[in-house]
Amino acid sequence: MASNRGKRPVLKADKRYPSTGRGRGGSGSGSGSGSGRSGAKAPPKPRRRARKAAPRQRRGPIGWVAAAIGAVIRAAVGLVWRVGLVAAVLVGGGVLYFYNQLPPAGELIDGRTRGSVTLHDRDGQVFAWRGEQFDRIVSVDQVSRHLKNAVIATEDRRFYWHPGIDPQGIASAIRINLSEGRGPLSGHGGSTLTQQAAKLLCLGVPYDPDLWESEADYEADCRRTTLGRKGREALYALAMELKYTKDEILTIYLNRAYLGASARGFEAAAQRYFGIPAAGLSPAQSAMLAGLLVAPSRYAPTNDLERSQRRAATVLRLMHEQGYLTDAEYTAAQADPATLAENAEQTVGGYFADWVMGTGPSFLTRDTTEDVLLRTTFDPEIQAAAEEAMRLIFQEKVRDGSRAEAAIVVMSADGAVRAMVGGRDTTVSGGFNRAAQARRQTGSSFKPFIYAAAMDLGYSPNDTVVDEPYCIDVPGSGQYCPKNYSRDFAGRVTLTEALARSLNIPAVKISEFVGRDIVQKVAEDFGIESSLADGPALALGVSESTLVEMTGAFAGFLNGGRAVLPYGLEELRLQGETEPLMGRGGGYGKRVISEEAAGKLVYMLSRVVEGGTGQRARLGDRPAAGKTGTTQAARDAWFVGFTADYVMGVWMGYDDNTPLSGVTGGTLPAEIWREAMLRIHEGDEIRPLPMRVPEPPRAVVEAQPAPQTSPPGLRQPAPQPVPQPQERRGLIGVLEGIFGN
Repeated sequence: MASNRGKRPVLKADKRYPSTGRGRGGSGSGSGSGSGRSGAKAPPKPRRRARKAAPRQRRGPIGWVAAAIGAVIRAAVGLVWRVGLVAAVLVGGGVLYFYNQLPPAGELIDGRTRGSVTLHDRDGQVFAWRGEQFDRIVSVDQVSRHLKNAVIATEDRRFYWHPGIDPQGIASAIRINLSEGRGPLSGHGGSTLTQQAAKLLCLGVPYDPDLWESEADYEADCRRTTLGRKGREALYALAMELKYTKDEILTIYLNRAYLGASARGFEAAAQRYFGIPAAGLSPAQSAMLAGLLVAPSRYAPTNDLERSQRRAATVLRLMHEQGYLTDAEYTAAQADPATLAENAEQTVGGYFADWVMGTGPSFLTRDTTEDVLLRTTFDPEIQAAAEEAMRLIFQEKVRDGSRAEAAIVVMSADGAVRAMVGGRDTTVSGGFNRAAQARRQTGSSFKPFIYAAAMDLGYSPNDTVVDEPYCIDVPGSGQYCPKNYSRDFAGRVTLTEALARSLNIPAVKISEFVGRDIVQKVAEDFGIESSLADGPALALGVSESTLVEMTGAFAGFLNGGRAVLPYGLEELRLQGETEPLMGRGGGYGKRVISEEAAGKLVYMLSRVVEGGTGQRARLGDRPAAGKTGTTQAARDAWFVGFTADYVMGVWMGYDDNTPLSGVTGGTLPAEIWREAMLRIHEGDEIRPLPMRVPEPPRAVVEAQPAPQTSPPGLRQPAPQPVPQPQERRGLIGVLEGIFGN
């Protein structure tokens, strides 16, 4: 081996390819120095094979169409995913917006803007409801499983599976609507229970009286089905599904749904219709309540029980088909449909309930935000008797098709109203109440106030007055010459006979003699609040009053001369409280005439029934007293009277003041009064009237106008001495005590 002088040899790689140029060591064909190997020929550099160009083909029509379709598809796909992305962002933003606004589920259970009023009769039984009845359901575990299943089977069978909206249900609803010739959003809505709950919540928008004219307008706006509103409803439903559990959503729905008859929520409806809590509902009862959801007023069992039962049968079938009822349960429920509780069928007392609601403070009755309990003076048996008497007389003695109306008020001597009929339709609520709202001329039923003033001045029922032609000069109006209904004259008659026969001329004479101002004062003190006429026609009842006022005034005659304020409210308290907020709303007032004068007047009024214009009101052996009244042209007919136990007023007439045909206060009104009183007193002990039988006649009462006022040709009677009573009571006595005789 050759010596390298102690150095390691340098390793060099072989040249694999020839140099393309000259290097520093020699020509490109020379051998590399020190390699000891001749250079090998490098393999040729591979060439890129040239792609053979395909021959250009011309596109035919099909090719162009295919290309265009492809382009459109590619553009559409791009647009769809971009629009979808934007829509997803918008939907997500909307859901997040509503999600952040939703309060805890418990705060959404009771969303009423008004409270409820429950009215109890004199025995403590419920007879009417006003406002929105509500009783809280805390969770779905609190209600019957049958009720829960009935609601789901009827309203949303996929409730526990969808995310708040149900595309399958929406598509099915649109198909049904179109097939039935309606718009896609008209009729069936395809809404889930969650969407319905969102609608009941009005998408979180609270009621604002400044924005809506009434709560009805607010609720109508919440129920609108425009496309934009349905979109917001879907977003709100999705947010609810994120915020709450399914059972919480169902609880909100069960509390918020309106089910007719003033019942808000299923707990209140169960109590209203069946008198039991929602936890105790049977399959048939649950099906009836769930069936109300489609149309609460139409299917309410209090309106039409048979129709409600037919709807419940459909719900039971749905429950059976979806496996919520066994064959045996289904068969049993269909064979024994739900019926109403006894108090739920109560339909009497609507006019009374409306009236007594108006006598209390509005913030605790009509506009209350609390749940209020009212104990009243109402007697359902007396109410039923009054309604039956009116129906009987109209059925037997009024021609078919007549639009004449009637009103009735029954009260005790202290003014406690026991019954009230405001019109022939006794089932209405919120209707025009002719007993309390209609102001009509009173006719001769006003005359007892004149005789009350005379009796309080010390005169006797047996004192006399002459019924003869009589005129009075009225400043600014000329002569006023009253006429009797019979257009003749009775001559000299006692005051009792003049009242019993309802003679007009003696009534005007006595009114002028004792003083119109005194008569007005007596009438006002007895409770006639209407403005009274100032002229001599005051005595003939040209002033207007309500039936409640007139009946209350006659109660003052019965109770010995004390005024009463008619009332129906005994006690008002909040639900759950034991202490009342209010007590009795009326009763005895001040004394108007003496007890002796009242006793005399009661005697005179008893003669009206026994032998005068009110004979059709006689009750056989039971003493009764009263007065008839018929206004000009028979536009109004009255009979107001009493027994020892009750006072009752009856009015008949037309709402448009059309004259009655062949009707006076002594005919149909007196007959209604009699029929009602016979029913009211059935089985009661006969008690005497608190009257004073007068002594024999002792003097003559004459009204002597001054100056001379009789028309030419008529004899003016000579003045007669007037006896001075030993004691004068009432207003005259007070005035004489101050100013002297």
